[in-house]
Amino acid sequence: MNVRQLANRVDPGQQTALPGRSTAAGRTPGEGRSAFASHLERARLETRGPKISNHAWQRIQQRGISMTDAQQRSLAEAMQQLADKGARDALLMRADAAFVVNVPNRTVVTAINHNEMHHRVFTQIDSAMLLGA
Repeated sequence: MNVRQLANRVDPGQQTALPGRSTAAGRTPGEGRSAFASHLERARLETRGPKISNHAWQRIQQRGISMTDAQQRSLAEAMQQLADKGARDALLMRADAAFVVNVPNRTVVTAINHNEMHHRVFTQIDSAMLLGA
């Protein structure tokens, strides 16, 4: 059984919160997708691509940004190309989303969907790269 099949078997109604612990994206236990399934999906994605910060992971989920295996590989390949050129902090743009990444750490810092990209100013980056479809 793979991680995806296991994550699909998790019953959100069975989830309980530990005292003093918050659940993923500030949801209460049993609300929407379970925290356990969310953590499993995040772990699965990170084994195939760049690390994703907690902040970026929340934004990806909140904004409905897709992160398929192919998209993960595309981000990882882009980060390698940027690293080869000496980039440190970069903006990676897809048709549907943009990602601010820390290149040396291979970490996605934040993510913005297409609807939120209009009239945005991206600061503290030294490089930008457009990603193919």
